[in-house]
Amino acid sequence: MFTGIITDVGEILQLEQRGDLRARIGTSYDTSGVDIGASIACDGVCLTVIDLGDNWFDVEISTESVSRTNLDTWAKGRGVNLERALKVGDELGGHIVSGHVDGVAEVISVRDEGDSTRVVLRAPVSLSRFIAPKGSVALNGTSLTVNEVDGAEFGINFIPHTKEVTTWGRVAVGDRVNLEIDTLARYVARLAETG
Repeated sequence: MFTGIITDVGEILQLEQRGDLRARIGTSYDTSGVDIGASIACDGVCLTVIDLGDNWFDVEISTESVSRTNLDTWAKGRGVNLERALKVGDELGGHIVSGHVDGVAEVISVRDEGDSTRVVLRAPVSLSRFIAPKGSVALNGTSLTVNEVDGAEFGINFIPHTKEVTTWGRVAVGDRVNLEIDTLARYVARLAETG
């Protein structure tokens, strides 16, 4: 489990197709405290560390994960939002995030509003009913509050701090973004279906 509070922006150092996709990600984490088998959310996708060095770790990504996320757009040099798994007793600053991406949203507009940036995204229609104004979503692993919803489109406001400590300072129209809906929204919708 994760909180959606990004704690490092890593960099794709290597990508290699070996049946599954293998990625080496540069990090500022102290990797002496990272175990082989640890879970790290990489752009919101929960991935398992399979090897590591002083300032990097390797992950393997299944074809299934690549097909359901934006990881097919990863390229050497790309920044990646990183978060280590939640430990019992850690502060829950965002919301509960599983690292299981539900779908890919597309950025359809970006505009500055003062020092903040308003981004409008289009969710897959099958997921749009789970997105509500003032509700939570995780986008590329970042816990965010939804401002407004119009059908499958929804708006997010990025404050300067978020743009500085995540990859969101580089967002552009056309970007494909990993979307994880709020777990509570999923259960409320399921209860409404069965109730």
